[in-house]
Amino acid sequence: MAIQIKIAKQTELDGINHVIEAAIMQWKLPERVKRLSLASYFYNELDLKHFEILVAKQGEKNIAVTSWEAADSKDTPQYKTGLLLHGLYVHPDNQHQGLGTMLLQQAENAVKDKGLSGLLVKAQPDAIDFFLHQGMHELEIHNSSRDYAHRLWKDISE
Repeated sequence: MAIQIKIAKQTELDGINHVIEAAIMQWKLPERVKRLSLASYFYNELDLKHFEILVAKQGEKNIAVTSWEAADSKDTPQYKTGLLLHGLYVHPDNQHQGLGTMLLQQAENAVKDKGLSGLLVKAQPDAIDFFLHQGMHELEIHNSSRDYAHRLWKDISE
């Protein structure tokens, strides 16, 4: 069955959050940490107004989701313009099939369409290798009290 990528709608939030929950429960973190932080990763109606959220569907089933927003130039290299990838989640049953790469490409296309410089990710440690494999590079930590430890950047304008 073909995979469709489309802008998320309010009626899909439950299915999107199910994908997020399934993906997070696979992370290499203590179960208690996952349980306590899980709700903070879920999207709601307000998020649909503040983030660009795309959902990958196979038939009626949500199988992956990504979202982004404008990046704060304080977080980008040399104060460049960019998008911050807010989330990229693939349901465990659908991982290793190219969905993450496909959704990341959508974010990169959005950077190009908006005439911005690049894409910023504040990655969960388990995902760093994926982003490095996609051509991103880790940013140096200049201020450990402010800089997220796992920031990655990809210049798109080059």
